[in-house]
Amino acid sequence: MDPRASNDVNALEGELAGLLEGHRRLTAEIAKVFRGHDDVVEQLLTCLYAGGHVLLEGVPGLGKTTLVRALSASLALSFRRIQFTPDLMPGDILGLRLLEEDAAGRKHFTFQRGPVFANVVLADEINRASPRTQSALLEAMAEGRVTLFGESQPLESPFFLVATENPIEMEGTYPLPEAQLDRFLYKVVLGLPTLEETVAVLAATAERPPPIESVVRPVLSREQVERLRQLTREVPASSEMIELAARVVLATQPAGDAPAEIKRYVRHGASPRGGQALLWTAKARALVRGRLHVALEDLEAALAPALRHRLILGYEGEAAGISTDALAQAAFEHARSRVSWR
Repeated sequence: MDPRASNDVNALEGELAGLLEGHRRLTAEIAKVFRGHDDVVEQLLTCLYAGGHVLLEGVPGLGKTTLVRALSASLALSFRRIQFTPDLMPGDILGLRLLEEDAAGRKHFTFQRGPVFANVVLADEINRASPRTQSALLEAMAEGRVTLFGESQPLESPFFLVATENPIEMEGTYPLPEAQLDRFLYKVVLGLPTLEETVAVLAATAERPPPIESVVRPVLSREQVERLRQLTREVPASSEMIELAARVVLATQPAGDAPAEIKRYVRHGASPRGGQALLWTAKARALVRGRLHVALEDLEAALAPALRHRLILGYEGEAAGISTDALAQAAFEHARSRVSWR
């Protein structure tokens, strides 16, 4: 081997080891204030490295806001929280144009940037805002920029949006349309904690806990997060893995080559964007495990969070209470049996 190539490989291995150590420290910092749910933390970080956004669903009191605040505190990045309410307007998110007067008495417009101009943005209870206000985030999520008063404004980089919603409260809420749901790389469901996790939370918060920012310290810089995103994109996926992701997407379409469950219960399946979510997050999962290739287990681990919000149930599926996670798994098994493994 060329000595220069060997040196480059050694340098990359050393850099990757340092970044993975940073990832482990990041997880440890979050665990200081958010206990349990290791799978949820992993899925959140997977989306951060994959360059996507997260819809975080859970009943009140499970610590959704605490989790996102802990994440932002452990990163050397800017953070803004937007509390969504029915009277929230798009300008409250994106920004406003203000008329100001200078010392000479001349009037001019200045742009006041909204809270979306931050690295980590928490859209708290996003389904409480009107569809008009919800749609103000679509361009930001898809392109990392917003258009205001006819001018395109780039957002901070990296830009990571986490939106929370409460699945049990319907009064005064506006369900997210399918087109907006599809913009989220993952839908992460925060379930009820176990007895041990509940005891740990209660013991840690028996007295009034200190502010998160005083407990959690930043361990990853902006440059390190950007580098992790770059390396994630460069993790190779074999032709079989790419074919499998494509077949999974097609197997969720009831009009195509799909299993019986999909044809019976699903009205609309995933689009190619769902296949991108599978591959991108599988790459991120492989990377944080120190594996420089996508394995079958990485793709399977991405199934539920990447597809559960992209499968639209028909009337029979809604009536039967069918789980979209189970349907995604059925599509995966169906697709895997049709791949020519070499």
